[in-house]
Amino acid sequence: MAMSVKNAREIGKMREAGRVVSRVHERIERAVVPGVTTSELDDIARQTLIEFGATSSFLGYGRAPGRRGFPGHICASVNDVIVHGIPGKRVLKEGDIITVDVGAILNGYHGDSAWTYPVGRISPEARRLLDDTEVSLYRAVAAARSGERLGAVGAAVERFAVPMGYGVIREYGGHGIGRSMHEEPHVPNHGDPTRGVLLRSGLTLAIEPMLTTGGEAWRELDDGWTVVTADGSLAAHFEHTVVVTETGGEILTERVPVAVQ
Repeated sequence: MAMSVKNAREIGKMREAGRVVSRVHERIERAVVPGVTTSELDDIARQTLIEFGATSSFLGYGRAPGRRGFPGHICASVNDVIVHGIPGKRVLKEGDIITVDVGAILNGYHGDSAWTYPVGRISPEARRLLDDTEVSLYRAVAAARSGERLGAVGAAVERFAVPMGYGVIREYGGHGIGRSMHEEPHVPNHGDPTRGVLLRSGLTLAIEPMLTTGGEAWRELDDGWTVVTADGSLAAHFEHTVVVTETGGEILTERVPVAVQ
C-alpha cells in the first residue's frame, strides 16, 4: 500500500467525505436511546449516506473466497465489544454504551470516524471511560505533527491511559486513509515517540484509541468480525480522520454539535 500523503485538492475531497461522516454521526447520536436496535441505527446511516451521494466504506468490506464481507453500513459495538460489531436485532438498554464507527466514500475518497455514545444514564465508571478515551484521542491528534515520528501518536495514548488503569488494545489501531479506507501506515495506540516513520505534512491518518476498563486481551467471535474484551470489561473507541500539519493533526471529520433537546 502507498503512504497516504495528499495534496490540497485531495485533502479537500477528504474533508467533504468527512462532513458526510459527521452528518451520519449527528443523526445517529440523536437516535441512541433505550429501545432502539442497532439495525435501526444502521438504517439511519444508510439513508443519510444516500442523501449526500456517498456510500459506506464498510458494507461488503473484506469479502474474499470463503469469507463474507462486512454486512453493515456502520459498525455498532455495544459494551464489551471493542470493534466491528455487526448491526442487527440487539435492543439498546438504559446504561449501555455503544461505539458507532462510520466510514463514507464520496467522490473516490474516504472519511472515517468512531464515537462511543451513552445510552440514557450510564454508570460513573462508563462515563469516565468515555471521557478519558475521548481525551486520549485528542492528545494523539495533537501529537500528529510533521517532523515527529509516528510512535509519538501512540505514545500520547499510552502515556495518558495506562497510568489511569485502562487497558490499551494493542493489536488494533488506526491507519492511513485516502482513496482506500486502509492505507499505510498502521497507527498503533502505544509506542516509542522516537520510533516509526517520519510524519510529513499532508499525511492523512485515521487515529483511533481503544481503551477498556479491564485488560488488553481480546477475542474474535464466531461471526468472523466482532471483537470483544476477553474479560468482559467495557470498551470505548474514538476516532477522527486527520491530516498531519506542522502544528498537529487537523481534523477532517469534525463533530457536528447536537443541540440539547
